[in-house]
Amino acid sequence: MGSKNNATAMSAKSSAAEENYTRIEQAITFLRAHRAEQPELRDLAAHIQLSESHAQRLFARWAGISPKRFLQFLTVEHAKRRMAQTADLLGISLDAGLSGPGRLHDLFVNMEAMSPGEFRRAAAGMVIRFGVGQTPFGHALIASTARGICHMSFVDLQEKEVAAAALRQSWPEACLEEDAAGSAALLSRIFTPQPGDGARLSLWVSGTNFQIQVWRALLQVPFAGLLSYRQLAGLLGRPGAARAVGSAVARNRVAYLIPCHRILRGSGEFGVYHWGDQRKAAICGWEAAALDRATGV
Repeated sequence: MGSKNNATAMSAKSSAAEENYTRIEQAITFLRAHRAEQPELRDLAAHIQLSESHAQRLFARWAGISPKRFLQFLTVEHAKRRMAQTADLLGISLDAGLSGPGRLHDLFVNMEAMSPGEFRRAAAGMVIRFGVGQTPFGHALIASTARGICHMSFVDLQEKEVAAAALRQSWPEACLEEDAAGSAALLSRIFTPQPGDGARLSLWVSGTNFQIQVWRALLQVPFAGLLSYRQLAGLLGRPGAARAVGSAVARNRVAYLIPCHRILRGSGEFGVYHWGDQRKAAICGWEAAALDRATGV
């Protein structure tokens, strides 16, 4: 009886978290659509069907700042300033031969990459543990091997089984084992790392030489940094390859850790995102708010 009650409680908590993020996403969509009118808190609260005080608490608990302040991080003007700052920072570190700027929250990501053929052979018979857990941006499906994380995608809770089935189809010769507790712990390490923990995470991925080059460059983009496709191509020494860079970015299948969400259009617009355009805006705004709180900049 106890285990059944625990499972019911966990399911209710998971559904509540999903509902909260859905409201946050609706709030961000509303704020972006009506930014010219500078909507008041009462307008936002009415849109997401909460009281003003509840809406303020929910948003502040999620982002750490007010909805009005958050909206400032989603403007084209902010994006353009941040893209220029990030390009300068990366240019300095690359010119000096440094490994790249440090990451907020001591989160470090190392990547082992292989060609598709090598990857398939290595994965044959390998144990891949996977599961769905909570993140600040809804639920995510994460899969890992002894060599590192090989997949991460944001999923709606009702699509969990579909996402798991697709994962199994993409690894037909591997041994997939569901590990809800281990996956939840891994997601917690990613999104709520402890100060001073120095958490190191390993990725194990497959791609063409150019795709791998782009993904390695993405790992150098600092927390809350932003770049355009053209800027990223320039940092790779391929200034005319913005379209090819965009294709490589779109092929990334390890959400957040290979931070393709930090690549925007040159205009400063957020553009499309494999896991939802509003989710991309939410992630970028959430990171900017966290950096703002940590640095006071």
